[in-house]
Amino acid sequence: MRHLTALLILTGALALGGAALARDLTLPKTSPEAMKSACDKASGTFSQGANGYGCGTNCQGGPGTDCLVDCTADQKCSAQVIGGRRPRSVAEALTKPERHRR
Repeated sequence: MRHLTALLILTGALALGGAALARDLTLPKTSPEAMKSACDKASGTFSQGANGYGCGTNCQGGPGTDCLVDCTADQKCSAQVIGGRRPRSVAEALTKPERHRR
């Protein structure tokens, strides 16, 4: 019983710690076609269902769930990105920003 309790506490701590690194943002409305195009360019995984559509990437040019964008028809989209980034578009939310040159 002690091991189960310890496992549950550890799982909860890791889940909360990972959530602290993620940031939720609101993005402008995006059509399914525009979302699929941005998703393809970011090498992500596009999905569409009855209630909405979205894309997930590893933020580095591959499929994954580190960077997610979800949209519901005729509403603004929501994005979840890692770190302190502030993307302004679906394409920016799905990819890792390029480093600024000095």
